[in-house]
Parts: sequence; C-alpha cells; structure tokens
Amino acid sequence: MLSIKNINQYYGGSHILRDVSLEAEIGKVTVILGRNGVGKTTLLKSMMGLVPIKSGSIELDGKPIQKLTPYERARMGLGFVPQGREIFARLTVEENLRMGLAYKSAGMQIPTELFDLFPVLKQMLNRRGGDLSGGQQQQLAIARALAAGPKILILDEPTEGIQPSIIKDIGRVIRMLADRGNMAIVLVEQYYDFAQELADQYVVMERGAVLARGMGQNMEIDGVRSLVAI
Repeated sequence: MLSIKNINQYYGGSHILRDVSLEAEIGKVTVILGRNGVGKTTLLKSMMGLVPIKSGSIELDGKPIQKLTPYERARMGLGFVPQGREIFARLTVEENLRMGLAYKSAGMQIPTELFDLFPVLKQMLNRRGGDLSGGQQQQLAIARALAAGPKILILDEPTEGIQPSIIKDIGRVIRMLADRGNMAIVLVEQYYDFAQELADQYVVMERGAVLARGMGQNMEIDGVRSLVAI
C-alpha cells in the first residue's frame, strides 16, 4: 500500500499541495480527479520524489520514503508514467523498454508479458520511439514502467491525445493489472468516463487540497462529474 499523509508542497511562495492525504491499496485503482491546475501532477511528482514536500509523510508498505531519491523509490516498487509520455524518441522500442530495467540486474530480459499486454510493441521493437503514433508511444511508456514489475503504478493522464481504440486497450490493461491483486494503481485522469469506469476509489482535488473522496461505484451519486466540470 502507498500511504500519503498530510503532505504540503510549495513552489517558491505558492502553496501547491495543502495537507493532502490518500491511500492506494493493492488490487485497486485509485483515481485522482480535478480541474486543470489544482495540483494533481504535483502530487504524483511528490510521490515519485521528483519535487520535494515541505511536510507530511509518504509511506510504501509502512516504510517512509519521502526522503528517498526517485531512483530509490523506483527500486522499492514505484513505476511512473508521466504526462506527455516522455519516451526516448531517438531510441528504439526495445531500447526504451530496457531503460525500464536500468536498475535491475545486468542481462535481465524484457518480460514477454509486456508484448501480451501491448502486441503492437513486439512488431515495432526496432522502430524508433519518435516514429510511433501518440497512442503507440503511450503504450510504450506504460510498458516501460511495467518492465521492472512495480508494486505501485502511477499514471498521469494516460488518455491525453489518444485515439478511442487505444484508450479502450489501455483501460483493459489497467483493469487487468489491478484485478490480479498484486499491484496498486494511481491514476490522474481528465477524461471522466474513463476514470469512472476504472475507479475503485476516487479523490477529487481543488486548489491543492482534497475536496471529496469515496468509492468509485458512487461517483455519479456523489456528483463527482459536476465537481470536475470546466
């Protein structure tokens, strides 16, 4: 389990995250929603150690990790798919996937399961990442994060700029990974219907704080759509 307790984060003099708390449980998809600029991406970067927190705690399986580097957090089992994918455009698909294994033992092979999840990648192993479509790049970014077998998979708006058919494929993979019961998934998502379909639990943020939280099955009853509508 990933547990976030009362974290605060600042950019300069701006208070970005305000006493944010949430838990991401193994076997569940925790969806974080909110309008643009409310601190969702900053929250994910704080989980990964890409930005420092001012106060509060971040724990993985009961162990505090807020003082660890991003590299150390990855080794402990956090996998991150950033907004915009951030694949290595000049590297091949195979080389991108191997980057996901960078901190594993030398000679470790790319898990064949990744090609079961995303068959298109097997066909394009020798193609440069920058030559893939946006949807294919997103699949590559997710596969790269999965390569090392994370306990927690953190995704920042994986449907952004993606065609509907691939959105369905990505949703299917996310649900399957959660249902296996050995991984927690944290999903920041603007596409409400996609989020609602996958959410086991939800958190809504506003102005850097948690505005509402609940069970995914209650999102409509709780009026979550109106809370995130622009």
